[in-house]
Amino acid sequence: MDFDVTILGGGVIGVALARALSHHYSVLLLEQHAQLGTETSSRNSEVIHAGLYYPSGSLKEQLCLDGKQRLYAFCERYDVPFNAIGKLIVAQPHQLHELDALASKARRLNIPIEHLNRQQLQAREPLVVAEQALFSPTTGILDSHTYLHRLAQHATDQGALLQCHSPLLAARFDQHWHITTEQQGHPFTVTSRYCINATGLQAQATAQRCGLAANQIPTLYPCKGHYFSYQGRSPFQHLIYPMPEANLAGLGIHATLDLAGQVRFGPDTQYLDAEHLSYQVDESRRALFANAIQQYFPSCDATRLQPEYAGIRPKLHAAHQPNQDFTLTPQWHHQQLAGLHLFGIESPGLTASLALANHVTEWLRSQKQTG
Repeated sequence: MDFDVTILGGGVIGVALARALSHHYSVLLLEQHAQLGTETSSRNSEVIHAGLYYPSGSLKEQLCLDGKQRLYAFCERYDVPFNAIGKLIVAQPHQLHELDALASKARRLNIPIEHLNRQQLQAREPLVVAEQALFSPTTGILDSHTYLHRLAQHATDQGALLQCHSPLLAARFDQHWHITTEQQGHPFTVTSRYCINATGLQAQATAQRCGLAANQIPTLYPCKGHYFSYQGRSPFQHLIYPMPEANLAGLGIHATLDLAGQVRFGPDTQYLDAEHLSYQVDESRRALFANAIQQYFPSCDATRLQPEYAGIRPKLHAAHQPNQDFTLTPQWHHQQLAGLHLFGIESPGLTASLALANHVTEWLRSQKQTG
């Protein structure tokens, strides 16, 4: 056997898994692109979420709450730039009931929260206009590129092999995996006891290639999110979020700051055909952005909005369907555990990454091996 575990996908989840699993197993990670983390992992808001929004008892909620603590500790210990800058969730008069529900949920989950009236909000953020707001002091931002680099460094130091330029060509299970990838333009096959599919937007196609039963593969609903930077001096000191969209289709076009203090707005929600994925920024959405932002930032100057980048979230629900949880599907072969497929790992995936990696590692180690 060449490896105990082969991980498919070198985004932040795959690399976090490589770091966690390489404490206990020999690990190979295969990434199709030239670099790690070039898709969903590098095209997001870089926010450390507090854990307010997710369905009660869901994996998203559990792993976000656990992951937040782990991520802050990791950043401090391993010199990953971050800032617990805090977030304001702002509500207009017709949204106060939903805001109260969020505040109640925060109290149930012991998430620090501060309820602000209009005057208190204005004192914090003079240019933000809303009836009330919640201040979340444990929401923050981080340098996701440095974070990914640290994870990769730890994994390789522990013996994991992280291989880029290595697309999956074929995968067959017969007592163990025979996984064929491409190395310098030629097919190359390795054997592995387990295979973990962490390929994000390609997770469904990868699962099919690995022979997972069709009825166990959830439908992919790719959802594009555009980001526009705001030129000039930042108008805000904190992250500013409107109330989330119905079914958590998105968290609203919010304002985030990077570690250099530059403001960007996004993401919006634009569902795509799974066959036609594009990261091109649609500049025509500037007017839509300006209209949404002016609901809480009336003095927003649309001419200062400049297209920056777009990301695509691997959602498991359509726009008007209930929000779906992270889905972790084991693959069995004649009662023998073959591996695990991770579906729908969108927000709060970055925040939850260390907790998710720990969860998968403990689950794998707890399985009784048969065959």
